[in-house]
Amino acid sequence: VIITSGSILLKPILRFAGEDISHWFDEKTMEVKTCEDPKSGITVPYVPYGRFLHVPPNEPVTSWATDFVTPWWQDEKNCVGILSKKPRKIRVVNTLTSQDHELEVASEETLLEIQKRYFAINKHAGSYTWKRLKKPLNMQKTLEENHVFDESEEMNRLRIGEKTYTPTLHIYFNDDLSVA
Repeated sequence: VIITSGSILLKPILRFAGEDISHWFDEKTMEVKTCEDPKSGITVPYVPYGRFLHVPPNEPVTSWATDFVTPWWQDEKNCVGILSKKPRKIRVVNTLTSQDHELEVASEETLLEIQKRYFAINKHAGSYTWKRLKKPLNMQKTLEENHVFDESEEMNRLRIGEKTYTPTLHIYFNDDLSVA
């Protein structure tokens, strides 16, 4: 079945284009959430913004196309990113230039992945040793695995506010003669 951009089945998807729609799906099964239809008492897909592509209709019909193998939400090629369980802020201070930048990073990212994004700020980011409290960080590990803990919940519990404290990483130039 070829769906055109004017199809009613695309309206909910287009309405929320560019936004997180993971709440439409059950966390464990990765299927569309369900509810009980009050009229029939049957479990049906929960689609508050209207039925969308690959979601079966509530009533049995012969016109519903079942010629797809994988629903679009389970097809890996449609995945544009993975939603972080906990985004957090860090400050990166360049000890050579005294510049500092605040970055929002995913708690699941390794320091190597953070460094890769930091290249947009400093083309020589690979020529620096990354440290926290004067201890070199393992670039293959996440911040948490490097003992750079997310203390935002504690700050909120103490009513200090999570924005009051941002962990700082210092980068030290290695002078390795790399070329940007």
